[in-house]
Amino acid sequence: MAEVPPHIRKFLFRSSNSRNSANSECLEVSIPEVVSPSYGMYTWPCAPVLAQYVWYHRHAFINRNVLEIGAGTALPGIVAAKCGAHVILSDSGQLPKCLRNCETSCQANGLSDNVAVVGLTWGLFTPELLHLGPVDIILGSDCFYDPAVFEDILVTVSYLLEHNPGAQFVCSYQERASDWSLEHLLHKWNLTCTQLPLTSFEADTTNIAESNLPGSHTIHVFQITRTSRS
Repeated sequence: MAEVPPHIRKFLFRSSNSRNSANSECLEVSIPEVVSPSYGMYTWPCAPVLAQYVWYHRHAFINRNVLEIGAGTALPGIVAAKCGAHVILSDSGQLPKCLRNCETSCQANGLSDNVAVVGLTWGLFTPELLHLGPVDIILGSDCFYDPAVFEDILVTVSYLLEHNPGAQFVCSYQERASDWSLEHLLHKWNLTCTQLPLTSFEADTTNIAESNLPGSHTIHVFQITRTSRS
């Protein structure tokens, strides 16, 4: 069966004073996507919210080393690269289509020569993980979509944070079930989680996470760091 060709979805980010200042900033990002059984081929509602976080803090991303895990269509990572970060996009080494989709997103935004794409499979200590360079910020959009992968994600994140003192993991999460919890796993892997209000980075408007998919799209953003030992 022939693959469905992607269509291009455009995302526009503006500074809060964009309508009132001649010096306003804006950024347009083009994302090729398809609705596919492979989750990473579509820009899910969490991605624009996390990308808005990056855009709001864009000046803090300049020259920072950024790794996006489970990148898929890679909207947050693409925004970070456009804002001057040194970006590595990653998705499962077992999902070559998702890795190709990361590469396609880079091509669509003129970043093929500036952004690396690597296969990182959560929970596995592969050479690609062990040989990563310094990381300041880890991004993850809607990675916690299935409790079966929660610990694998946190194993990988804990390793990266332990080997990059001062680094942080910023992730967006879509509510799917009221009884899902990370608390015991965060404690197990020596991690601390802080919720970041959407109002703190102007992502509290309904059109940020607009989606034509059915169901609830209540989004939260969390910052996860290594727990300080006293």
